[in-house]
Amino acid sequence: MAMHVPKSYFQNMMKDGTKHLSGMHEAVFSNLEACTELYKTIKTCYGPKGLNKMVINHLSKLFVTNDAATIIKELEVQHPAAKMIVMASQQQEAECGDGTNFVMILAGALLEKAMDLLESGLSPSEVIRGYEMASEKCLEILESLVCYTVKDVKCPDEVSPVVKTSVCSKQDGYEDFLAGLITDACMKVMPVQRTFSVDSVRTCKILGAGVLSSTCFRGMVFRRNVESDITCVKDAKIAVFSCPFDIGTTETKGTILIKNAEELKNFSVDEEKLIENQIKDLADAGINCVVSGGKVGDMVLHFANKFNIMVVRLMSKWDLRRVCKSIGATAQPNLVVPTPEEIGFCSKVELDEVGDTTVVVFRQERDETAMSTIVIRGSTDNIMDDIERAIDDGVNSVKIVTRDQRCLPGACATEIELAKQLMQYGEQTAGMEQYAIKKFAEAFEVFPKVLAENTGLKANEVLAKMYNAHQGPEDINYGLNLEADTPEVMDCMERRVLDPFLTKHWGIKFAVNAANTVLVVDQIIMAKQAGGPKPRKGQADPDDE
Repeated sequence: MAMHVPKSYFQNMMKDGTKHLSGMHEAVFSNLEACTELYKTIKTCYGPKGLNKMVINHLSKLFVTNDAATIIKELEVQHPAAKMIVMASQQQEAECGDGTNFVMILAGALLEKAMDLLESGLSPSEVIRGYEMASEKCLEILESLVCYTVKDVKCPDEVSPVVKTSVCSKQDGYEDFLAGLITDACMKVMPVQRTFSVDSVRTCKILGAGVLSSTCFRGMVFRRNVESDITCVKDAKIAVFSCPFDIGTTETKGTILIKNAEELKNFSVDEEKLIENQIKDLADAGINCVVSGGKVGDMVLHFANKFNIMVVRLMSKWDLRRVCKSIGATAQPNLVVPTPEEIGFCSKVELDEVGDTTVVVFRQERDETAMSTIVIRGSTDNIMDDIERAIDDGVNSVKIVTRDQRCLPGACATEIELAKQLMQYGEQTAGMEQYAIKKFAEAFEVFPKVLAENTGLKANEVLAKMYNAHQGPEDINYGLNLEADTPEVMDCMERRVLDPFLTKHWGIKFAVNAANTVLVVDQIIMAKQAGGPKPRKGQADPDDE
């Protein structure tokens, strides 16, 4: 006879199938272990010499990248505690556009150190209190570590070092070329008074050649062919239609009784005259280029060619919006003649070839334009995707610098100085919180260690050299020199290796908040999953579209 195991009182309250985990080992340590495993997976991607991950998502799409934001997005982490770390890194991506790897590594290192503290006998509340004290002190110290301030955000020489540092962590070897390309694209659309928008710089990927063949255009580039026979228009006056560029049809069906051939001929003639008058009205308004968001009718195209009007068809509504922003036009829902205020202007619209790909270029010759496009070249789609992610980080760095011009020394100089000063602060603090503060300081030592391991250097030697270089109060700019074959330090200010202040500031905030949120959990209660058919394998999630 089988022994009857009674349910706990908590499980008696809940529905069948509910999972309940409580206690230090079941809930707290399992959460910490899950977050630590995620951090160990991501940390090998950190830095210029970081390794790539090969990720295949639920749609069997292949990603080869070391960008933490892309990896965690495609991994679809399910553990509730690890999800908190992922959410913190996503918030960093939304706030700064860069530094997701920094957030995940710092949060993972803090939780790994917290595990040691909890095993030593400290309570979670004491660890959290110590981490909060260390975080406040850390943000105070960060203010004093500012080594450089960008004086003019419209000067490429001032902004380029910040962009170069950001791009270098993704594309080591191409950082000089890409930093110049990104800076050039951003300077072309840099507004005088408004804040800089990352949507003003877009990319167009064209397979072929190499990364160094990538170029920047002032205006828009689309991988499409023109519909009309006209392939080039200078000083273009452009009408944008979100509807099909064709004669309108009625909503209801109608019947026309035609008695003889003459009536049939007259019927088609009337239709042609109607279309001709519509196109003639556009030509009389000075319009010599039409952009349509729908299909282009054969009859309309015939008369567009007759009146020398260039016709371009764009399938994406987002592309249509970007074109309107670039040329200053207003999209028309119906085939009517736009007012002068609704007509867009462009210096040149032409059909061009990049490699063996046909592209339509909306080129602006003005000093300040609303949009610029970086044409990315590469031998494979994966390479171009990775270059696009690096460009995205570089453009976001420019956005951050326009918000706050302060910069910190890179190459782990900031992290090692924070570790040194926080360790001194922990020595001066009374109570059990001092142990948590010291562990918080040790968490920052993870960054130079990871950087050294990924580069192939000995972590302990690197750490000793960097601590030795940061002995004096003025020696805050010395970071790890990754170009040397042996562990060496360099002056980040001289080498112009700079990180935006806000990226580190928000990164520390998000990482500490995520770590404390995980530590404060003492029970995990999971309800039984709802029923219903499971999605078929390989089927796309409608929320991802």
